Formats: sequence, structure tokens, C-alpha cells
Amino acid sequence: MSDSTLAQTVAALQPRARTELAELVAFKSVADPAQFPKSECEAAAEWVAGALRGDGFQDVALLDTPDGTQSVYGFLPGPAGAPTVLLYAHYDVQPPLDEAAWISPPFELTERDGRWYGRGAADCKGGLIMHLTALRALREHGGVPVNVKVIVEGSEEQGTGGLERYAEAHPELLTADAIVIGDTGNFRVGLPTVTATLRGMTLVRVQVDTLEGNLHSGQFGGAAPDALAALIRILDSLRAEDGSTTVNGLAADASWEGLEYAEEDFRKDAKVLDGVGLVGSGSIADRVWARPAVTVLGIDCPPVIGATPSVQAGARALVSLRVPPGTDALEATKLLTAHLESAAPWGARVAVEQVGQGQAFRADTDSPAYASMAAALREAYDGEEMQIAGMGGSIPLCNTLAGLYPDAEMLLIGLSEPEAQIHAVNESVSPRELERLSLAEALFLRRFAASGS
Repeated sequence: MSDSTLAQTVAALQPRARTELAELVAFKSVADPAQFPKSECEAAAEWVAGALRGDGFQDVALLDTPDGTQSVYGFLPGPAGAPTVLLYAHYDVQPPLDEAAWISPPFELTERDGRWYGRGAADCKGGLIMHLTALRALREHGGVPVNVKVIVEGSEEQGTGGLERYAEAHPELLTADAIVIGDTGNFRVGLPTVTATLRGMTLVRVQVDTLEGNLHSGQFGGAAPDALAALIRILDSLRAEDGSTTVNGLAADASWEGLEYAEEDFRKDAKVLDGVGLVGSGSIADRVWARPAVTVLGIDCPPVIGATPSVQAGARALVSLRVPPGTDALEATKLLTAHLESAAPWGARVAVEQVGQGQAFRADTDSPAYASMAAALREAYDGEEMQIAGMGGSIPLCNTLAGLYPDAEMLLIGLSEPEAQIHAVNESVSPRELERLSLAEALFLRRFAASGS
């Protein structure tokens, strides 16, 4: 079968890809029962399992993981003696945030201006559709030339580690010669990119208490210790004057070597308002790929509407710390906890609770699998050479898999390029990127099988 015929087959499969992505996006599969019913995740998992069975996968199973969510597994046998490739995606999604800010409903795939909009369209329900499309194209022309394992996680966005713990308890399940993580993205639309590094992360809740109960701000304000004010001071201590992350004892001066990120491009991608400066020091690549970054994700305190004139007795925040390769997430958690506790003013009581954690990851880009992927991406993208970039986000499972299977080659690709606006309102996916990356994955599987890896 010629590569041009394979490309035509992938193109012909795009209407099916759109239909199935729309079905999958419709599930409100946020893996937090406090926000959406658990049944939404369970229904999404059943949909994934049904799709795998329909495509001939064997041993399809819903895996009950220790964090109370389900991951979906399936095995597709290839020719005798063929290598095994593990394909990863996740079906859980970030919450939609302010649904009123979406131009179209977040859980209804909507085509607009050449893109498909919906929560999870790129991150990472589209990644599963990419895998399925690649396999279907190969099956139409002689069959899939490798053994394929698919694992679709149910709680990646929550960082609660369910699949990591399950894999550690069942190490034989996901063994493979190569692993394709379909949860990153190109540096720019049309520029084929593999991700070489991922920052790790730790997620903590910080509770500050100062009083037995709220007090009238007129009667007691000025002397009574305000828990919200104490929390603000603690959180402010995590950044230097220029906005750089400053956690006591945590190195923050590493440099990125490789593809650079122009400041004007970053400002455009991040949609920074005119006149507002960027934070931190060093190059953009240093800041987002090679150095730690703290983010206050949320604060529990009275909303402006309905607030009373009170000195607050307690306040709480959710804090994320991204850590680069070379920094142990366990150590970073200890340093962050100690920093938060020591920064408390006025003797305020501080309790820090860890709610999520994942180690950073660095891939071996000199492995034979990367040569196969480079050739596949070059062909799928009409001669564009593969680029190697970092990614500031975290995929905790990567380090778990690398530890369990040190001989497996791991590649990270996906649909989450800057225009996708993942984790934000109006997330979208480029159907052209979905088509080209599906083709690239199919070409990669063929080349990987032929290489004898």
C-alpha cells in the first residue's frame, strides 16, 4: 500500500472522527463528583470500551483504579513476532469554567472558523480519536503491523494518580516496546512537534485560621488578625518582585536548550492584554519549560456580592507548583509546605494538605522510535521537519511508565497546540491537525514495525 493511499484513507475517515468526537465531548466527564455526577465519567468510559470492542480489540476492560475512577484498557493483536506499542489518551476533562463565556456550549462539539469547539476536543478526547483513526486506516489496507495496547485514563486532569497506582500494582498489563502518549501538541499549527520534557507538579490546599469565628470589622478591625489577609501575604511570598517563583530552597535558574519561544508569539498565544508585562526572568522557554512555576488556582473566601463587614476567621487556597525535570516532586512538596508554613504572619495557624503530585519527565530523543516518528511526521506534514520542544504541563503517568518499563521508547505527540486553548473557555481542535497526526501515527506504526524494534 502506498503512503498516498494511506493518506487518502485517513482523510476519508474524518467524518467518522468528527461524529465520534462529538459523541465523546457530550459526556461531562470531569473526574470530580463535587462538580459533575460520577455517572458522566462512567458513561464516557463505557463509550470508550464500546469503541474499542467495535474495532476488534480483545480483553477490553474497565479498570477500577485506587482513586475511585475508571481507566479503559484494550489489546489488539498484530502479526506473530511483531513489537508492541502502547497508545495513551484520557477521557476525563477540565471543568468548563464559566459556561456563559463559551461562544457555543462546552459539551456540544461545534464547528466554527475551521475548528471544532468543545471541552476535551483537543485535551484529550481528540487524542483517542487520533489513535482510533490511525488504526482504522491501517486495518483497511492489510492490517495493523504491530501489537497494540490502548489505555485511556479517567482522572489525568485531577492528578490523583489512580492509573499510576494501578499500573504499579499490575506491571505486566502495559508492557510495550514503544509508548505513544497522545496528550501533548505541536508547537504551532502545521509544525510537527514531539515533546521531550514535561514539568512535574504538586498540588496543595492551604488552610489559614486566626479566630474562633468572624468578627465585626468596625468593632474589631485593626487589631484582630484577618485570616484572609494572612493568606494573601503567604501567597504573595511565593513570587519575587518580577513575578518569578520563589519557594525557599527550590532551584529556579535552569536554562532551556533547544527550540526557542519568541516573546511576541507567547504574548499572542497567552492573549496577554496590551500594556501588561510578562512575569519572571530568562527566556520564555526557560520560564515555561525549564523552571518551576507556582499558580494560585483558587481561593475560598466570601464573594464580593453578599460580603459582610467582617474580619475573616479562616481562608483557604489551592496552590499548584510545576517543577522541571531534574527536580524531585516529593522534595518540591516538602519545600513548598515548609515555605507556606514559615511565611505565615502574626502566628496564624497554617495547615497544608497535598491533593495531587506527579514527577517531571524527560524523553530519550535519540532512540530509534524517534527516527521513525521523525520520518512519519515529515511525510504527514509535507516535508516539514520534526521539532523537539518542552511542555510546561504535567502527565504524571509518564514517569511511572518510564520506571516500570525502562527499555520502552516513549514519544509524546498530540492535538493541544496554542490555538486549542486547552483548560480555558472555548477549547477547540484543528481538524486538519487531527487528520495529519492520525496519518503520522499510522505511518509511525508501519515504520516502527519494519524497523524490527
